[in-house]
Amino acid sequence: MSRVLLIELRRSAALGTALILAVAGVVLLYFAGDAEAFKTGWMQLAMNQRLFLAVLWPLALAAGAWQASREHRSKVAELFDSTPRPTAHRTVPTLGVMAVAVICGYLVMGIAGGLSIISTAEYLPVGVFVVTAVGALALVAAVWLGQAIGRLLPWLLTAPALGIAGLALLLLIPAATRPHGWLALVFSPIYEMNMPSAYATVPGKVSAAQAVWLAALAGTAVLLSVAGSRRLRVAALLPVALGAALAIAVMPHQNRIVTDAVDPVAKALVCTDDEPRVCVGRVHSGLLSAVTAPAREGLAALAKLPGAPTLVHEDTTTYFPDVYPQWRTDVTLVRVNAGASGHVVDKGGVRGAVVTGAFASPPGCEESAPAPDRFAAAYWLIGREPLMGDFYEPEEVAEAMRLWNDLRRLPEGEAQARVAALRQAALACAASDGLFPQDKP
Repeated sequence: MSRVLLIELRRSAALGTALILAVAGVVLLYFAGDAEAFKTGWMQLAMNQRLFLAVLWPLALAAGAWQASREHRSKVAELFDSTPRPTAHRTVPTLGVMAVAVICGYLVMGIAGGLSIISTAEYLPVGVFVVTAVGALALVAAVWLGQAIGRLLPWLLTAPALGIAGLALLLLIPAATRPHGWLALVFSPIYEMNMPSAYATVPGKVSAAQAVWLAALAGTAVLLSVAGSRRLRVAALLPVALGAALAIAVMPHQNRIVTDAVDPVAKALVCTDDEPRVCVGRVHSGLLSAVTAPAREGLAALAKLPGAPTLVHEDTTTYFPDVYPQWRTDVTLVRVNAGASGHVVDKGGVRGAVVTGAFASPPGCEESAPAPDRFAAAYWLIGREPLMGDFYEPEEVAEAMRLWNDLRRLPEGEAQARVAALRQAALACAASDGLFPQDKP
């Protein structure tokens, strides 16, 4: 049997399929989307791989159809059909090597992405393997379905037509199932896999439902590939019908279930052993050492204020529904982000975010101080002028620069009192006219 598989591996489209999927997958990961989208952790990488099945799934479908038409292209189909050897004996080895090919191509894509985060992504939940396995199963189902259709329609145009049809199908499933978004999750392996947050996860029931559907689709494809009569081909549709029904029953009937899913373990804080303590979410535990030094520099700058924060925690706020970390006046919150290299790129930005965070108001407060005032106060404490990269709007930069210069011209005691008053107003969620209320219209 191993000899037969080796022969099929050499003569079939398996090696080419694996190479095409691997190259396409790596290119998509690094060049087709946001290069930083999967640099937070392993779950983000697994979900990004699933998103790019939008391209890989049609390619696998087309590769299966191309492989199935081999006998027709070689003009030996009638010769093989006249032999007493069962169709399954000729088909199963090809199905096996093509399945191995798409799985290997998908895994190479994941390994290539993992190389850039292996030194910093220390949190590896079991769900990563489940999400990856479902993605691989989707490709197996695609290549087997392509082989089944290619055997029934062994024409030259079948493979490219199937590739286009597969892409169109994946793109149309969300619209076809609206407003029942959960139904799109059953039949589409890419739905809701885009833009995963740092604390994202895929619920187990979602993966289970998708696995049931894809396994049923793969089973039907195998039966269609080996069926020799119309009756058997009709009977081959039974697994996919039962699989669809079971998958719909297993899938939670809740829209945005993946988009809104949060892994609480990924949010749990991991802290330094020494003081002052700096804490980040477990998903960012590999970045803790890089964040610690600039975060402590920020705390040192804040020490000029009375009742200044003495701890830095990662801001683990999540939305839909809104969930905020516990509010504490001795803690300043900061967002932790990995750059395209998987590491913290702007350490000076971490320091600035720590100091600026000390002027934030509690969640739900509607009386926060103006942003330019907060930035000017923060960078007066840091001892450098605000930079363009610290803000979103050019107008805020100009206003913050003006306020920062005004603070510098004041006696240090008066400037410090104004900055301290701004922080106290922010903590109390009290109305504030900023650092220089007399300048307000």
